[in-house]
Amino acid sequence: MFKSTSTSLILLGILAVIVGVIAIAWPGVTILALVILFAIYAFMAAGLQGARAFSSRNAGPVFGHLLLGLIDLAAGVVALVWPGPTAYVLVIIVAAWALVGGFAEIFAGFGSGETAGTRAMFIIAGLVSVAFGIVLFARPNVGAVTLALLFGLYSMIYGFSQITAGVQARQLGKTVQSLSPLHKAA
Repeated sequence: MFKSTSTSLILLGILAVIVGVIAIAWPGVTILALVILFAIYAFMAAGLQGARAFSSRNAGPVFGHLLLGLIDLAAGVVALVWPGPTAYVLVIIVAAWALVGGFAEIFAGFGSGETAGTRAMFIIAGLVSVAFGIVLFARPNVGAVTLALLFGLYSMIYGFSQITAGVQARQLGKTVQSLSPLHKAA
């Protein structure tokens, strides 16, 4: 159990660091890529809603799914036609995500059964997330390049904290496994 948890934390951390490096190296491309990814998501959601509409046997769900599909389609078109306002909305979404995720990590830091170092890393990562979310909410009109750079920095700090938590979890797993024969002998 410890090995799979630690491996997933380490891999998540490595991925976050890679995303952070890319965001810092190409901030303009990062914002545009997020807008395009959102548009692709919206188009896929529209297609799935259309498929759900025609797989339903009742008229009520057909209308509802078609309406949701049209809204998703419109959101994708708006994202591609007006990437600036779409980037602004995505900044607000990232701010909300950072706040919620940060508070969750802070609360996890106070959970029982964790070592002091792991708790500290959860709390530090949570505080960084909350601070990032507050900055984005306070200054959403700051240039997209600056936000991409902040996102890159945030992603790198978060990634390093996850790598550290994964290494600590792996070390804890080795300690538990080395004590297992002693428990069986007693």
